[in-house]
Amino acid sequence: MKSASSLIQLSHKPTAKTKTHISQKQTLAMATSLLPKCLAPIFFNSPSLPSNSNHLTKLSFLNPLEHSLSAKRPILLPQAKKKNPWLDLFDDGEDDPDIEYGSLYTDGKQEEDPRPPDNPGNPYGFLKFPQGYSVEVASLASKVRGDVRRCCCVISGGVYENLLFFPVIQLIKDRYPGVQIDIITSARGKQTYEMNKNVRWATVYDPDDHFPDPAEYTDMIGLLKNRYYDMVLSTKLAGLGHAAFLFMTTARDRVSYIYPNVNAAGAGLLLSETFTPDSMNLSEGGYNMYHQMVEWLGRPAKNVPRLPVTPLKVSISRRLKEVVDAKYKEAGAEKGKYVVIHGIQCDSQASMQSRGDTDSLLPIEIWAEISQAIRGVTPVFVIPHEKLREDVEEIVGDETSIVFITTPGKLAALINDSVGVIATNTAAIQLAHAREKPSIALFCSEEKGKRFVPNAEGKKCTIIASKTGKLADIDVEAVKDALKVFKIATAVPALV
Repeated sequence: MKSASSLIQLSHKPTAKTKTHISQKQTLAMATSLLPKCLAPIFFNSPSLPSNSNHLTKLSFLNPLEHSLSAKRPILLPQAKKKNPWLDLFDDGEDDPDIEYGSLYTDGKQEEDPRPPDNPGNPYGFLKFPQGYSVEVASLASKVRGDVRRCCCVISGGVYENLLFFPVIQLIKDRYPGVQIDIITSARGKQTYEMNKNVRWATVYDPDDHFPDPAEYTDMIGLLKNRYYDMVLSTKLAGLGHAAFLFMTTARDRVSYIYPNVNAAGAGLLLSETFTPDSMNLSEGGYNMYHQMVEWLGRPAKNVPRLPVTPLKVSISRRLKEVVDAKYKEAGAEKGKYVVIHGIQCDSQASMQSRGDTDSLLPIEIWAEISQAIRGVTPVFVIPHEKLREDVEEIVGDETSIVFITTPGKLAALINDSVGVIATNTAAIQLAHAREKPSIALFCSEEKGKRFVPNAEGKKCTIIASKTGKLADIDVEAVKDALKVFKIATAVPALV
């Protein structure tokens, strides 16, 4: 018995290995008691602890500490993490499973087509996607030939300067067949392009403004850039600032006039072609003020001869003719039986003067003296402002025919139905030549008369210049003698 009991005691006597194992578990239990309850199971399930199940049978009655820990082990259930509403201010909770998505950009998601849509309205067959959607690749031959499909013209000045640019637009149309021409000019100059069918778009932006609004400036650059112009022409004298404006349009050819002095420094680096005028005022060149640009545009190329410049022509819409017809009939004039008088002195911008000739308006008293010598036809006074109506009626007479006109299109329609024009150096003289009407032009000097009306005989124009250099000193008797031109003009239809 003794031996058997000693054997049992020896078998239950802890060895060094089991002592180490028990001490490790006691230390672990003491450490886990100091931790939060939620972290205790993590350490118990850790695979880093050595397992001695192969060497020692675990008996719960031999290790009461392990039994107590296993009895107190908490059972953790998975819980959804609560969202912090401050992290996403636009989180409205879970989506409704029954939601029905509406049309594009109204509610819900949009349906996108991975293939770029075709553009059947595109005039260029090689472009199968909308303009600006992807990079447009032109052929190398188009680059070498210098083809121009879209052209933008930045025109400086008012009605007179834009009207004299019409032959240049026609030259561009003849030189580059199928070209689309757009115009950037002032608000007054834009009115001119209702008489030009070659212009696609006319946008108001005054290039002569030295301090443009930053928002308008950047918006105009973006507008020109998004139209993908092949060539940009500018009649404004460019320095470094305007040259940078043209450069940012990303057009292939950037052509402009530059200052004839040191202000042009640096402009040539940003421009493809430059023209240096004779003076700081380009309008002083008269009718051929754009001759340098015309020379460059009409230059000969391979299998392309030099193109001539066509004379000034304007087109008048039926709507304009109807409006003006009602105006002059209300004033007491009849079609083909009146003479247009234009150039009354006033401070209105609707006078349509040239920037190259500031002395180009006459007082009402001189016009009244001229109108009294008109026989056989009715003189029709064109006033640019209603405040002049009372002055004309007071000086000329209450029964005077007066028409209030401020746009060049209406003025052209009025001249088209008249016998002829008596005017100073305003747009009325150029419109009379465009409609092939006889005219009498009054200038402050003979030099300006030749400059603004070259080949006057071929245009059926009689030039009368002041001998003193001032328009107010013009010889009224010479004007009265020239009125016989309108008698011949009225006699020709009668013979026909």
